Amino acid sequence: MDPHDTDRSDRVRPDRLAPSLHWFHLVALGVGAIVGTGILTLIGVGAGKAGPAVVVSFVFAGLVCACAALAYAEMATAIPQAGGAYTYARVMLGERIAWLVGWSLILEYSLVVSAVAVGWSGYAAPLLHEIWGMPMRWMQAPDAGGALNLPAVAIIAAVAAALVYGTRESATFNALLVGLKLIALLLFVVLAAREFDPHNLQPFMPFGFAKQTGADGVERGVMVAAAIIFFAFYGFDAIATAAEEAHYPERDLAIGIVGSMLVCVAIYLAVALAALGALSYARFAASPEPLALVLRELGQPLAARFLGLSAVVALPTVILAFFYGQSRIFYALARDGLLPAALAKISRRGTPAGATAFTALLVGAIAGTFPLAEIAALANAGTLLAFSAVAASMLIARRQGPPPPGRFRAPLPWLTGPVAILGCGYLFVSLPWQTQAYFLIWNAVGGVVYWIAAKRRRS
Repeated sequence: MDPHDTDRSDRVRPDRLAPSLHWFHLVALGVGAIVGTGILTLIGVGAGKAGPAVVVSFVFAGLVCACAALAYAEMATAIPQAGGAYTYARVMLGERIAWLVGWSLILEYSLVVSAVAVGWSGYAAPLLHEIWGMPMRWMQAPDAGGALNLPAVAIIAAVAAALVYGTRESATFNALLVGLKLIALLLFVVLAAREFDPHNLQPFMPFGFAKQTGADGVERGVMVAAAIIFFAFYGFDAIATAAEEAHYPERDLAIGIVGSMLVCVAIYLAVALAALGALSYARFAASPEPLALVLRELGQPLAARFLGLSAVVALPTVILAFFYGQSRIFYALARDGLLPAALAKISRRGTPAGATAFTALLVGAIAGTFPLAEIAALANAGTLLAFSAVAASMLIARRQGPPPPGRFRAPLPWLTGPVAILGCGYLFVSLPWQTQAYFLIWNAVGGVVYWIAAKRRRS
């Protein structure tokens, strides 16, 4: 199939995903994916690694993601097919590299969905315990002294059911929840900004810029925080997996990717500065609900309750967006014969029901048993490889010729592309060494799976 062929005459074919999304669905999908656990929960983790200089971590991670987003927008409009980075790498870099990218995307999306479900549970658990008396041991992972994180598993099951029911209906409901989430964050900024104290930003960079290991054996620094809260910025890549379900992919995908990224950079910087200026980072760094804790410390219990409720209601938008992306990655890999064909089957409602159910089983098991920080760090490793591959694909495509008229063109491609690649490389080096080791093991397993799939196709 010609990657530049944008003929949508196959819209109603039973072996294709149903095109049902407009640009505003995609912007909401992107904002819903990006604004979530990263700012609601990981801001505390990042502050513990970098102190007030976590703001610099946000800027660096946002710059790298912005460059990657421009590459994604160009490739998504040039190759409007399901699969996102995997599909672009398959066309531009070949099947073997594409498999590594797809295998990394499985790692990214599965762990992101799991991490956000755990973050959501961190806000939901106190409410469930207070209102219905649900035992905390059934709302925490084993590492935290619990038995199983049931709320995390339950929200994954609910999102899976919604996506099986219908993509358009899920996307419309997602847009409404995104609006609620943005209102809650705006309220936080307004209330926290009134208590801004510049002394809370001193010392600004207590752990230095580059990765360094303290006397307690913990790795800290601005870049360590950036490598973790990088998790907070991606989500726009999930939009690229919606290519076959967009009504006008040549226009809608670029609007969704670039638009959602710009909105979220502004939101993140405003929320981070408000939180750090209102309260010393040391007081909320270890909290599973840092923004709600800031409001309580400022004597705003009702606002804290509203923020917690909005997180419980609206964080599922992140789960929905990445869950959506994961199921489409499984679908694309299965359609290409690299995973079992059952994952490529389309339901009567035009959704990949098999891939969605398999995704629910996988991420539910992870979310129920693993802690948030470990999940987020490992998810970032897979994303960094995928972003680098998309930027490289864009540069290769540019060497073959400029995009046709009417397609999105990334500005300064020979600057933004290398910045994305080198920035992702630096962030990967800044990840904890255990995370790097787990990532290499994951890809070694992926190599074995690819060898088995290739052998089966030849037989």
